[in-house]
This record gives sequence, C-alpha cells and structure tokens, in this order.
Amino acid sequence: MSAQSKVDLSTYPNRGNKQKKKLNLSRMVPYLFIAPTTFIIIAFLFYPIGTVFYYSLQNYDLSAPYYNGFIGLENFAKIFTEDKLFIPSLVNTLKWVVSQVGLQLVFGIIVALLLNQKFKFRGFFRAAAFIPWAISGVLAAVMWSLMYNEHMGVINDLLMRVGIINESKAWLADTTTAFGAVIIAELWRGIPFFAITLLAALQSIPEELYEAAKVDGAGRWKSFLHITLPQLKNTIILTTLLRTIWEFNNVDLIFNLTGGGPAHDTTTLTMYIAEQAVHGSNFGYGSALTVISFGILLLFAMFYLKITRFEREEG
Repeated sequence: MSAQSKVDLSTYPNRGNKQKKKLNLSRMVPYLFIAPTTFIIIAFLFYPIGTVFYYSLQNYDLSAPYYNGFIGLENFAKIFTEDKLFIPSLVNTLKWVVSQVGLQLVFGIIVALLLNQKFKFRGFFRAAAFIPWAISGVLAAVMWSLMYNEHMGVINDLLMRVGIINESKAWLADTTTAFGAVIIAELWRGIPFFAITLLAALQSIPEELYEAAKVDGAGRWKSFLHITLPQLKNTIILTTLLRTIWEFNNVDLIFNLTGGGPAHDTTTLTMYIAEQAVHGSNFGYGSALTVISFGILLLFAMFYLKITRFEREEG
C-alpha cells in the first residue's frame, strides 16, 4: 500500500475513536462468554476451598461455641501430636487406595481387552459392563450388605454349598474380613471405569501396528508389551490419577457397609473427617484434617505426573 493510499485516522478523531471502541469490545467478547462459568467455578470451588482453609485456623465447635475463635495452627498440632486415630485412618486410606486402584487397573485392562475382541452381542456386553459404574454408592452398599448378610446372604450360602466354609460368617462385622469385604464390593463398582476408558483408548490404536508386529514375528504378549501398553500410557496415567483422588475421597460405600467399623478397621481419612465435622460438630478440626488431605492429594498429583512423564498429546 502506497503512502498516498494510507488514511490518517488522526484527521478523523470520531471515526478513530469508534474503531478503537469496536476493537476493544471485540476483545472483551470472549471474556464475557466465559464470565458465567468463571463465576460458577469461583462460587462452587474456590470459595469452599478458601472457607476450609479459614476454618482450619479456627476453633469452630458447635458443641462449645463460647470457645470459638482464631487459634492459629493449634488444630494441626493436635492432629500430629494428640490424635490417636489420624495415623490409623491415614494408613487405612493408603491401603484402600493402593489396593483399589491397582486391582481395578489390572482387571480393567483385562475386561477392556476382552470387550475389544469381535464376538456376538459385543454391544450388549459392553453396555452391561458399564452398569456397576452407573449404580450409586448407596444402592451398591445396600446390595452388597444383603449379599454379605450372615443369616440370609447369598455369599455365605454359595461358600457353604461348595464347602469353603462350614458356617455363616458376619463378613462386615469381623475384623479379619471387613476390610477385604469392602474392597471386593468397591472393585465390582470401580472396574467398569477403567474398562470403558481403556476400551476407548484401545479402539484408537491403529491396526497397522499389530499387523507390522505380526509380520516381524511378534506374538500377542510382545505386541501387548511393546504396542498396546505404550499406546495406553497417557490414558492409564490419567485414569489412575483420577481414580486415586476419587478412592481417596470415597466415603459412601464404606460408610453404608461398615460405618468405619469394626473397631475403626475400615475408617479412612475421609470418613474420619466426616465423623469429626458432621457427627462431632467440630468443623474447625475437621477443616484442618481436610487441609491435610488436600495437601496429600496435591503433592501426590504433582509427584505422580512428574515420575510418569505424562505427555500432552498434540492434535
């Protein structure tokens, strides 16, 4: 464009101001579109988190309101020095998360590989595999509590019929079986999550990779190790991270099956927080426990993504 054809907007102040206003307005449009979502996130996410951190520094006990007020880090000091149930509940949580995520991942991969095969009524079985995941934790707890029932439970009946046990057992009331019984119930509910997500990832793997491996003489096991697992890497990392967070905060199934008993053998950290804050009305102490729980999950997520070398896929 020549110098003569250029228009000096300074000679037309009104036109220049209008164009500047239109440009500024066009820049603001994207922010206006995301503003409602931003406000919702602040209202339902950041505000509650900030409130928890605030109350963790307070003595906020509804049973003794005359002592309420700012106490600094006293709640945290009490947790680490005086609380006899904090460490056992944390250990139960770690055992729960490791067993659940590990077993759900292994069985989820197996189910996903089976559902990825070609067979009759494959669509029906894929839909049926998702049913346990769609059932609420409360309903699943009712179902499993009936099956574990000492007097009329189907599990006792089947085990006695095949000769594994000689008399009925109170699976959820026995300290030697309660934790394992709850683990089995949650496995039934959690495996479909891994199965469905990994099945979706399996279907995105190019068939040419397996054909090339077959030509090179690789069997199914080598193809699985050198093709399937590397292709599933990012999906496995994200699903295990999400499932770890969910299982760490799991409370509905355990609470409705055992209530944390017997003898606190199935009391996880999340259940202990609910016991202190909701049932004990000690919201300050419960908030301090929640802050510790938040810190543990945050550090784990950062460390996990670092050591697994998660790579963002570029489209």
